[in-house]
Amino acid sequence: MKYLRFQKPDVNQWKWGIIESGTKIEEFSDSYFYSLEKTGFSLQLNQAKLGSPTLPTKIVAVGLNYRDHIQEFGHEVPDHPILFIKPSTAVLEPGGTILLPPQSCQVDFEGELAVVIKHTAYQITASEAPDYILGYTCFNDVTARDLQRIDGQWTRAKSFDTFAPIGPWIVPDLNPDNLQIITTVNGIIRQQSNTKHLVFPIYQLVSYISHIMTLLPGDVIATGTPSGVGPLQPGDQVDIEIEGIGILNNLVRKA
Repeated sequence: MKYLRFQKPDVNQWKWGIIESGTKIEEFSDSYFYSLEKTGFSLQLNQAKLGSPTLPTKIVAVGLNYRDHIQEFGHEVPDHPILFIKPSTAVLEPGGTILLPPQSCQVDFEGELAVVIKHTAYQITASEAPDYILGYTCFNDVTARDLQRIDGQWTRAKSFDTFAPIGPWIVPDLNPDNLQIITTVNGIIRQQSNTKHLVFPIYQLVSYISHIMTLLPGDVIATGTPSGVGPLQPGDQVDIEIEGIGILNNLVRKA
């Protein structure tokens, strides 16, 4: 099963849909998947333009959550999750174009597994977390690495418009603790790991964050990136592929 957003052909209107099997999208009316009330409209996946599969109020991202990435940057393994926020205005749809801002000379890709929240979550336990998760999708935590070094904190470097590609859809009922993740740039593998190597596993992250801030339906938790991050150039195509989900692909150009 896949949850997604799509644009009807010849209609400038975004709709919510579900693919239960095969490639047929069926439209439904509930924007956050509480009850799948189908409208009767359907179309084939190859006929639809896809949008971001969720419209988050916030993206809570986790830094330094793979040991190999921590070693890559010469940091110590943290004793608690390192969090930062990416704004909702950074969200980019699958197939959209990442814009390299003129303020930066080094914009890096960071392939990640993303968690999408289903129900309002506040101060929940790790054992309760699965009941609050709608599903999982691919995410690219695009980062202006030079600005991150200059600022000494991460907000500016992570927050440019188009710096949060997400999609192509949300898949429920996955085991998030053992998923292969691969990032390719122009067809060349640049990152390859598995979520079993996360320092802080998924359900623990959801619980931890919920004790700091309320997570709302549609919010996203980006769970961290493995080693191999690197710069993007105009004309590149970057693909994030996660086992059981699919491929998020985006092109790159100068803003």
